[in-house]
Amino acid sequence: MFPLKLFCAAVLLVGASAMHIQWELEPVELNEEYTYPVNDVYQDFEYQHPSYVARSRARRQAQGSLTFNGDGSAGLGAKVPLVGNDRNVLSAIGSVNLDDRMKMASKGIGLAFDNANGHGVSVMKETIPGFGSKLTGAGHATLFNNDKHNVGANAFVSKNMPNIPNVPNFNTVGGGLDYTYNNKVGASLGLAHTPFLQRKDYSAMGNLNVFRSPTSTVDFSAGFKKFDTPFVSSGWKPNFGLTFGRSF
Repeated sequence: MFPLKLFCAAVLLVGASAMHIQWELEPVELNEEYTYPVNDVYQDFEYQHPSYVARSRARRQAQGSLTFNGDGSAGLGAKVPLVGNDRNVLSAIGSVNLDDRMKMASKGIGLAFDNANGHGVSVMKETIPGFGSKLTGAGHATLFNNDKHNVGANAFVSKNMPNIPNVPNFNTVGGGLDYTYNNKVGASLGLAHTPFLQRKDYSAMGNLNVFRSPTSTVDFSAGFKKFDTPFVSSGWKPNFGLTFGRSF
């Protein structure tokens, strides 16, 4: 038990350290001899906090989810156990995201390791039409848990690999905190930083479990998100979604 907690804590520490290191990098300098088409990257790059960093306790059941977002987009997620026991499970994970016109926005596949205490790590490779691909490593841990209260943290590092000419690979790092009361209501905060684009993304969300049974859940989330760059700021915008989950 102790080695596993130490391992998960190390993952979060690495994520936090990576975040600190990336923030110390100087912005990319553009010059007349060789300029990156940053405007093209801004147009095609859309940050999404990895959904698979959310805390998930080890379960030896296949799981699926369907999410409808307020902007008209949608997402499908799946987790299928490969090997494990009542304490630790290694699973295959996959995701498909659709834009507001129900066209493919991204698809991904990877592996996730979850522990019964709510700790875990994951890695996923995503393909993003019109942009390129992304490789993400993430970790999550339960910081405090009793019959009523649950506090968790997560961290991730993504390597963005655009197929846009003259644009190098670049990183996004981030993390978040979340709180749940009585498995019913909760709140979460998220932050991500993309040094190459000099961009920071923020989110503040509230969560409500609308329905729960041994095999099904319905959850509603609502809040605000924004991004800031030296060139443009989105301001705080409403963000909400409805997620249907099912275990098999």
